[in-house]
Amino acid sequence: MAKAVYTTTRDPRVHIDPKDVPFWFSSRLSLAIIAFLGFINVYALRVNLSVAIVCMVNHTAIRGSGSDGSNLTSTECSSSSSDNSTSDESENVLGGKLVWEKTIQGTVLGSFFWGYLLGQIPAGWVATKFGGKWIMAITMLVSALGTLLTPVLAEAHYWAVIVLRVVLGIATGMTFPAMHTMWGKWAPPLERTKLMTFTYAGAQVGIVLTFPLSGLLCKYGFAGGWPSIFYVTGGICLVWSILWMIMVSEDPQSHPRISDIERDYIVGSLETRGEKEEKKVNVPWLSILLSLPVWAIVVANVTSDWGAYTLLTNIPTYINEVLKFDITSNGLVSALPYIAFWLVINIGGWAADFLRDRQMLSTSMTRKVFNTFGKVVPAVMLIGLGYVDCSQPAVAIVLLILAVSLTGTQYSGYLVNHVDIAPKFAGILFGISNSLAAVTGFISPVVVGIITENGQTRAEWQIVFYVAAAIYFFGAVFYAIFSSGELQSWAQADANSETGAELTVSAGHGENDIMLHSKHNGTHTAEV
Repeated sequence: MAKAVYTTTRDPRVHIDPKDVPFWFSSRLSLAIIAFLGFINVYALRVNLSVAIVCMVNHTAIRGSGSDGSNLTSTECSSSSSDNSTSDESENVLGGKLVWEKTIQGTVLGSFFWGYLLGQIPAGWVATKFGGKWIMAITMLVSALGTLLTPVLAEAHYWAVIVLRVVLGIATGMTFPAMHTMWGKWAPPLERTKLMTFTYAGAQVGIVLTFPLSGLLCKYGFAGGWPSIFYVTGGICLVWSILWMIMVSEDPQSHPRISDIERDYIVGSLETRGEKEEKKVNVPWLSILLSLPVWAIVVANVTSDWGAYTLLTNIPTYINEVLKFDITSNGLVSALPYIAFWLVINIGGWAADFLRDRQMLSTSMTRKVFNTFGKVVPAVMLIGLGYVDCSQPAVAIVLLILAVSLTGTQYSGYLVNHVDIAPKFAGILFGISNSLAAVTGFISPVVVGIITENGQTRAEWQIVFYVAAAIYFFGAVFYAIFSSGELQSWAQADANSETGAELTVSAGHGENDIMLHSKHNGTHTAEV
């Protein structure tokens, strides 16, 4: 089957073969790299408080008041008294001056997700209207400045931190829809998966780096220890925001350093699929709400986030309370699942585009296969984890690594699917799906708390894992049935636009080629 050949929009007589377009030193790869660094910052600002709060709070005072609530643990396995004394000693050494009870700590940590929920859809709409570059720049700048102010506000009152974390949630929640909007203009269809998965894999690297770094700063940092966590992460994000504003362009057409061949290749490849950008964008809200492929993405996102929040927020408690293995005491062990996650995300992205480029799988089938694998296999790992007891900590860690890391193939499934079906509205679609999915950040901990309220027993945690596995299975089946990798009719550029372009279709020279003839844009040859 003949390879796709895209006509330059400048001269319809000049054809571009994708093999002739540089990749490794290209502007689109440069965008992926700086965006990757950006999402490291996004997640560094998101999780830094999870570690810092251990050093901020006076645990001894809270325990003395009897409001800690941490004495309810499973008696199936008993931990040694030396372990307990070591833990108490660690809390006395690292504990700060803030007397925040457990309910206050939970509210402070959870307040981020209220803002995260609120920021999604507005960001998608605004980025679609005005472009993703400046949404990214402004929201990251606000996040950096807010992070730098955290130590001062924490000393003032916990409500000040709650309000600040809501603002940070709104700001960082806008980054994903904004970046989706940009990739709708920058990513050639057959490079879409690897570029986007590499970009968003920065989130996992942010977790890997922030957990151990925050632990070190907590104990050895300047300005009293824990404040340095916010000064370092906020300062790095501030520098990144300035570099982003200087180096990044909204689209290939406005980039001052991009080569002509790369610009024409990107624009031509998008035009060939009917994805040409329009200056005036009318959002087809009704068509979006009635689209089954859109709802397939929403269901996949919600079910994925349920499992993710179960793993991220509750597995450490399970490891500590049921297995009596303090995973958070070792930064490397804590980071291992997310190191593996990052590897799987990137390997999956390249594998997905390889299968599509070689036409071994269609885009639709690629999304279905990778999403199904990323839900079903981790579901099995979770079920297995429920049957591991305190005498098998190594097995538990292996299952935990597999349960977390293998979900990374979903990044090549539903997570990039918004750009497949509607590149012009990718930011809006991502905002819809991710905002609904963010609700699981509140619901999942409540459900787990209800199930495990009688004593954190292994039998109770088996129910938790079965619930998560069932939700994973449902998401996999629904997405496999109703998802699509094809550009939807309501998302296509109008063939009879204001320029008066006339589009006709006729057979090309090869039996598998289609020739698209346009008065203004020349001829595009695409492989089908």
